[in-house]
Amino acid sequence: MARKISDSTVRRLSRYLRRLRTLDRQELKVVSSRELAESTGTTAAQVRKDLSHFGSFGKRGQGYGVTDLRVQLEEILGLTRRWRVAVLGVGRIGSALLGYGFFTQRGFDVVAAFDTDRSMIGRDVAGVRVQPLKELETTFEEQEISIAIIATPVEAAQKAADRAVRAGARAILNFAPIKLRMSPGVAVREMDVTLELEGLCYLVTEAGAATDVKE
Repeated sequence: MARKISDSTVRRLSRYLRRLRTLDRQELKVVSSRELAESTGTTAAQVRKDLSHFGSFGKRGQGYGVTDLRVQLEEILGLTRRWRVAVLGVGRIGSALLGYGFFTQRGFDVVAAFDTDRSMIGRDVAGVRVQPLKELETTFEEQEISIAIIATPVEAAQKAADRAVRAGARAILNFAPIKLRMSPGVAVREMDVTLELEGLCYLVTEAGAATDVKE
């Protein structure tokens, strides 16, 4: 039976990896759980607990080898291979994502883009030709695309995601403000910017209320 690792744990692993990559570039050889925790906003105990899900790392009292732990986290997160990505919807968000250079640096190759807007079809956006939806299935198969980014209007998001999955996508990153209904075998991440802003507004409001009480 496959073990269940929480989404919050996976997110922390990504933060640890980001820090380890920086330390590796700086040629630092060893890092402690405390140092790794301080730089990623968690605790040393949490770092050790997160890593313990996947085996034994480092030596007690000596810390973790930076390069070794980086390599192992890249393997755990599936980043030892390159992933082919398609963007569905080339409006403002989709165009911005196509131009986001860090995807390539992190192992994600955006190889296709699709839209229904005739004025967009055939255009080159950040080196990617925008294709009509009728070419989606063929392109997904030929390019071996595993991940689809949904950046369509809300009313088109579910159908776009369903079509991408039928064409072979195993994971969906959704920027449309709607919760997608996908089969259990499909990994989904929702990126609702409005919800995040509302959460920030709550924190600012609470902080202001606390200040008012103290005064």
